[in-house]
Amino acid sequence: MTLQQLNYIIALEQYRSFAKASEACGITQPTLSKMVANLEDELDVKIFERTSKRVMPTDIGLKIIKQASNVIKESNRIQEIISETKDVINGDMRLAVGPSIATYLLPKFIKWYGEAYPQVNLSIEEIRPENMIEALLSGRIDAGIAVGGNNNADIFEIPLYTEPFWVYLAPTCKLLLSSFTPAELNHENMWIMKEAQCLRESAFSFCKAKNKGKRIYEAGNIDTLIRVVDENGGFTIIPEMHLRFLDEKQIKNVRRLSGDHLSCRRVSMYIRHDYIREKMLNTIITSLQKCVPVHMFEPSLIKYGIRL
Repeated sequence: MTLQQLNYIIALEQYRSFAKASEACGITQPTLSKMVANLEDELDVKIFERTSKRVMPTDIGLKIIKQASNVIKESNRIQEIISETKDVINGDMRLAVGPSIATYLLPKFIKWYGEAYPQVNLSIEEIRPENMIEALLSGRIDAGIAVGGNNNADIFEIPLYTEPFWVYLAPTCKLLLSSFTPAELNHENMWIMKEAQCLRESAFSFCKAKNKGKRIYEAGNIDTLIRVVDENGGFTIIPEMHLRFLDEKQIKNVRRLSGDHLSCRRVSMYIRHDYIREKMLNTIITSLQKCVPVHMFEPSLIKYGIRL
């Protein structure tokens, strides 16, 4: 039994396809099939059931694969310990970002991170927050960035920045105040975005408000929401980092939200409790500071960085 074989069965369980798993592992399909079969012969158990249409782990196979994931994670920690003692930061960083914030972070983050840390093999994927914890626990990713409040006993949350919400009004909207509080907003004229604004700590209990009034539409993205407001009247709520995407005419329709911390969203980084690559995490922090306005960013991270 080798670590290589354990990686192969983990990949095969993830993709449920010899073709896709072999491509992900960088080997030929016959080689993958032979290596998995050799491991099954050695253990004298069937790890996968194979048919012409699919590959499925057996009951005992699932237990073996789970233990294999633990073995691989522990073996990787040896290299992580060595990397932390070196001045040069290199190796792999597998990062996930929630879809509702990826638009604002990734374009500049990818550019600046690549320029500052060319020796790091960075890979990024968008993952919904509810699936991010599972990806962390399974070891598929090293860190995730998403809206705060995704609690799990085996996951450590590091607050990154706090982003205020703003009101975007239609030009014909009768609400002409210079700023608003939640009590001044009429739900019947509010248009919401299903994912980005239905947050655990967002303003105005958006989730509950969906059932009020007759003019609430669950748009797929904020750009759609803004166009809906422009054409149909009313208002919506947008995060501050979206303001730079508005044109000169649209920016005149924006109003500040006043009130307590509930009129904002907290964005955090998530890592496993046993993750030890402090220097690697701080490469992310350094690059994020170039993407996020300084008044939003967590002051302690600016001053001290992450300390594990």
